[in-house]
Amino acid sequence: MASRITYIFCLLLMCCTSFFFYPRWKQQGSEAAIAWDVSGYYWYLPSLFIYHDLEHQGFKDSILNKYGPTGDDFQQGMKLDNGNYVMKYSSGMAVMFLPFFTAAHLAAGALGYPRDGFSPPYQLGIQLGGFLISVLGLWYLRKLLLIFYDDKVVAITLLLLVFGSNYLNYSSVDCGMSHCWLFTVYVFLLLNTHYFYQSFKIKYAIRIGLLVGLATLTRPTDIISCLIPLLWGMERISLAEIKDRIALIAKQFKSLLLAGMCAVLVISIQLFYWKHVSGHWLVYSYGDQSFSWKHPHWFLYGLNYRCGWLTYAPMLMLAIAGFIPFLIKGRNKVAIVVFCLLNYYIVSAWDIWWYGGRAMVQSYPLLMFPLAALVSAALDRKILLYIIGPIALVFLYFNIWVTWHYHKGDLYDSDCMTKHYFWRVAGRWSAPANTIVLRDNTDLYESAPQDLQLLYQNDMLRGIGTDSAKHIELNNQVQVSPTYSFAFTGDNAKWLRVQATFHCTQKEWDVWKMAQYVVRLVDKNKPGKGVVKENMIRIYRLLGDGETKDISLDMKLPHEHYDSVSIMVWNSGSDKELDISNLKAWSFNR
Repeated sequence: MASRITYIFCLLLMCCTSFFFYPRWKQQGSEAAIAWDVSGYYWYLPSLFIYHDLEHQGFKDSILNKYGPTGDDFQQGMKLDNGNYVMKYSSGMAVMFLPFFTAAHLAAGALGYPRDGFSPPYQLGIQLGGFLISVLGLWYLRKLLLIFYDDKVVAITLLLLVFGSNYLNYSSVDCGMSHCWLFTVYVFLLLNTHYFYQSFKIKYAIRIGLLVGLATLTRPTDIISCLIPLLWGMERISLAEIKDRIALIAKQFKSLLLAGMCAVLVISIQLFYWKHVSGHWLVYSYGDQSFSWKHPHWFLYGLNYRCGWLTYAPMLMLAIAGFIPFLIKGRNKVAIVVFCLLNYYIVSAWDIWWYGGRAMVQSYPLLMFPLAALVSAALDRKILLYIIGPIALVFLYFNIWVTWHYHKGDLYDSDCMTKHYFWRVAGRWSAPANTIVLRDNTDLYESAPQDLQLLYQNDMLRGIGTDSAKHIELNNQVQVSPTYSFAFTGDNAKWLRVQATFHCTQKEWDVWKMAQYVVRLVDKNKPGKGVVKENMIRIYRLLGDGETKDISLDMKLPHEHYDSVSIMVWNSGSDKELDISNLKAWSFNR
């Protein structure tokens, strides 16, 4: 069968990606398999089974100091008024991690590794667990789709999913994250829902309840998974369909009640944990992070250049396009469409919208239905195939490019991607070194200017190492340079170039602490600060350890009125020392 062969190819790609391309279990610190969010999901297990300290977390500092899963900051939980700590993330992932944690704990003792919850066997256990869950989910997704589509359609759909979407990353590299695990939970939920409506057997109702409970225990917003079994089989929203569904629910009330009880039983794990550590049944553990229900970030979440879901997983645009043929010929339309719309609303309403498209991965089992519908339509109509085929190949290539540069390349920056930088580097394997300034700045003049006109030179800054050297030094105590200004109206000029000599003894690697080199065009008569345009670059992007370099910042001059230029450097919280000298400014046209 074609789909079986495709599955094997997908499995080989996932295996190579997980264990050869970027094996997280071999990485250290915040790049390890158990780091950042994963360490938060996982923290319940060593707390309970190794250190026997769910409440006070007395062991946390020793783990942070030794392994650094989130640097020096304990981001896995927050301190309560009663002095106890509560975990930030709910416990569903810890429940699913438990078999792999147990195996790793036994192996650590047998192999002579520290049985502290974070040594190499534990890292490998979580990585391997996520990979195996992904392999399982993909196999059963194949079985699910074969119920509704022919083998060739399923084969192509699996290929597009694994080779062409961010599922590859979250099933193979970042597989300790919750998304590939929930992907598999949803596959099983869909399968058991289908089987329940075929036979109405109690065993399927129990499985449905446990799976809905597990999804909710993992991410509370995934309580919407209950809509899948409640709406399954409906093909339209009409009064007659709603009456029939109510009648069916009434007829199967005992089975659905049992499913609900199973779901509550699983969810109660979190409720009892909260009661134990806080004294309350419900605790909001995300601090000031919340949802904007009235103003979801529809566009920002989906299409922004920093980390938009469809920007960096454009293959899913084909799934969205597939809703057209799916609504015409698909089955179970109401459950799939309602879930997908509601899920996107919830995901995009989260105020930390820049966390990226990973939150959509668990909904891919449902999105594969419209994608398969589009593939089926393309195979039936050759003209559609000729249109979609090349687009799919471009998206496939782009996904491989993103996956490579996200982990090993230097062209993708999940924190500072901009429109100008994206279109300069997307799909390429190298770029000029100065292109990196487009991560902060909209303007870059790449040729050598031929008609430079000197506008400003600060005679007080004569250069590091000269006899009359005088320079500005930024450090932990001095974070901001003086502001240097000069009159300038931009007459007969198209560009402004500001240059200074920078020297550091040690590079600052934290992008949010990198010194910012800021140039502003100012209109003194404009209300407020009078800023007409501002450009900025982070100096340490272009500066290495012990290096002295002339660094230029270019600005394309706008048509608005301005009368002066101001220049300053802000150290942005860094404790690294930065010397600045030889400040100059020129205008030019070409």
